[in-house]
Amino acid sequence: MTSVSPTSPSNLDQPAIALLPWGNVVEDFLDSIGVSLETFCDRFTGSWMFGYAEALRKAGVHTVIICMSARVSAPSRYRHAPTGATICLLPVPRSYRLVRSKLLNPYGRTVQQAVGEIHGIRILLIPLLAVFKEIVLYLATPMRSMARELRRYHCRAILCQEYEYPRFDVCVLLGQLTGLPVFATFQGGDYQRSRLEHYLRSYTLRASAGLIIASQSEAQRVRTSYKVSAAKMAQIFNPVNIDFWRATDRNKIRHELGIPDEAQVAVWHGRVSIQQKGLDVLLDAWQRLCRQYPERDLRLLLVGTGKDAQKFRERIAGTGVSNILWINEFLHDRVTIRRYLSAGDVYVFPSRHEGFPVSPLEAMACGLPVIAANAQGISDILDGGETSGGIVVPRDDAEALALALDRLLTNPVWLRELGNRARRRAEACFSLDKVGKELCDFLLGGRFDADMVSDPCVTGSQGQARLA
Repeated sequence: MTSVSPTSPSNLDQPAIALLPWGNVVEDFLDSIGVSLETFCDRFTGSWMFGYAEALRKAGVHTVIICMSARVSAPSRYRHAPTGATICLLPVPRSYRLVRSKLLNPYGRTVQQAVGEIHGIRILLIPLLAVFKEIVLYLATPMRSMARELRRYHCRAILCQEYEYPRFDVCVLLGQLTGLPVFATFQGGDYQRSRLEHYLRSYTLRASAGLIIASQSEAQRVRTSYKVSAAKMAQIFNPVNIDFWRATDRNKIRHELGIPDEAQVAVWHGRVSIQQKGLDVLLDAWQRLCRQYPERDLRLLLVGTGKDAQKFRERIAGTGVSNILWINEFLHDRVTIRRYLSAGDVYVFPSRHEGFPVSPLEAMACGLPVIAANAQGISDILDGGETSGGIVVPRDDAEALALALDRLLTNPVWLRELGNRARRRAEACFSLDKVGKELCDFLLGGRFDADMVSDPCVTGSQGQARLA
């Protein structure tokens, strides 16, 4: 890893924002996908926040990604080579380590989930354990050391991943103490775990400087549930590097993967979390399609791993079909991911729950039409459905998914047309230049430009909502 000086001129010649990802400690996320802390700081790109860093850099803004870690004893700073962002690793406070040591799962929604089985003398400790569960997520953010990093890098704003999370509440307080505006972005997480959050969240949301919510359904929920003014919300899409995400030599890559040129290939990539990502629905739909058309050369290419990898392996075996190729590893090398996408004819995205997913954007930029379940964010990505290069199907509906796959794979002319539309949609709406300017305007300027009223990426009343 390349360490950097916190006061080097290259870090101070641009306005800077601090970006804080979700999670108590960064290892909670990295360990689940088998990525080392060194890889994360040096070359990892498989996250929305590095897309933000790239987009902001295009707009002349430096990003300081501040992560809490249980594996460092002092603040450590690194330069993230792919995006130029600074990554700061801050040790978690001793109080967090102490309380965390008493809990089985600090993210548990109930006391039993948080502490495990309760019996014997532990029954007498239930009130204390309940307090531990309530406060542990608030203890993970070291306010004093964070304030020092914000001053070192002359940060002009704080941006949190997720507002339904205690770190957002802590950062709002820190913002009031330091005079910095605090924003949050919705990336799919409703992580509210405690009663304390329930009482604080309405206040901190209203006290924040603004919320970036790409999903219109989520924006409506926040307005209704928390009475947050629409003036505080901006619909800004997650970005994708459309210059990089272009299809490469399809036939060559298929040959390397052992896939015939004439095969009909559906692709998915991401984190193997069966329930959230709807992978059970995908396997069910694929099994239906293969049984209905045994004479066709159908291939399903799956790329990714995660906590449910073993269960997923068993589910694949249970389908009884042999035309599923699963690359069981988390790929952070974008060149490799692009190769796999280039081998496909259609991209399939069966998720039950999302915020504003990046993987369909990468596929669209590579010219793949997308068949997606109507999870949050999908209707915004594929605004207009087939006009935008994709087909939206109901969640948990394997039959609808199979029918959509059959419709596209048996109509190559229409499939190519939808792929072209998907690419045009990505170019027009999700580019680094476009999103970077919107982020810069909202985080540092406080309002959008007037010409965004007629933004072609947002139709109908949504265009007005972006300016509210």
